[in-house]
Amino acid sequence: MKLVTFRKDGPRAGALIGDRVLDISAADSLLPPSIDEILRRGLIPQVRNLVDNASELDREHFLQAGTLELYPPVLMPGKIICLGLNYERHAREQGHEPPSRPMLFAKAVTALTGPYDDIVIRPGVENVDAEAELAVVIGREGTMIDERDAAGYIAGFMVFNDVSARKIQREDRQWFRGKGFDTFAPCGPWLVTPESVGEHDGLEITQRLNGEVMQQSTTADMIFGIEKIISFISAGMTLMPGDIIATGTPEGVGVFRDPPLFLKDGDVIEIEIERIGRLRNRVRVPEGK
Repeated sequence: MKLVTFRKDGPRAGALIGDRVLDISAADSLLPPSIDEILRRGLIPQVRNLVDNASELDREHFLQAGTLELYPPVLMPGKIICLGLNYERHAREQGHEPPSRPMLFAKAVTALTGPYDDIVIRPGVENVDAEAELAVVIGREGTMIDERDAAGYIAGFMVFNDVSARKIQREDRQWFRGKGFDTFAPCGPWLVTPESVGEHDGLEITQRLNGEVMQQSTTADMIFGIEKIISFISAGMTLMPGDIIATGTPEGVGVFRDPPLFLKDGDVIEIEIERIGRLRNRVRVPEGK
């Protein structure tokens, strides 16, 4: 099942069925018009039942997917938790030994933007880079989660771009500001539930910049798998429905190329993950005020 947040007099929750989107709350008034609220209230089974019986619904509740503006699937997560150095070859390209435990950092919720929206680089922000990542969305509250039980806390998966201002990241000597600018977290295009993804340990992940492949790997190169990550995070903090975990990026990012390759006005970044989907975002650099 693929869940989207689309624009129709404001954000609304939908389910992608073929080339059409089912307006969830229009089809069933007992369901909320927000994926965030669907997750908080544990209503994924009810949405799945609705989707499974969609052929019986009135056609007026369907919209053509290609005509819709898509928002991030989850609009207001409580937390965006990211991992650094979680792909072995990415750690090696930086000259680091793979870490012995997950390296966590946070990204601002206001950095979220849609799967096809512009990435806006503000005046004075230099050396901006893109990072292709698989994101996990949490489906129910949990703390001290055993790794063997962690899969039961996953609501679904998204494509995620951890856009990073490398100069600020280096000068600040921590990562929050350099990775937290508005529009620095494109994600989506939909939330894909686990049964539609299947095995997630070897998904192909690719980043293209203006059509040229920059990153190409699989999630099998992750140092810490998704269940380990969920267990590790929940040992220190409660995970809540809608929380986003970006699980790290493979080798090939611009900052570690020779010479380095950073984003400029008009660039187009595409990030694609097997069985999940594809982001396509243009870079925009407004003139300084």
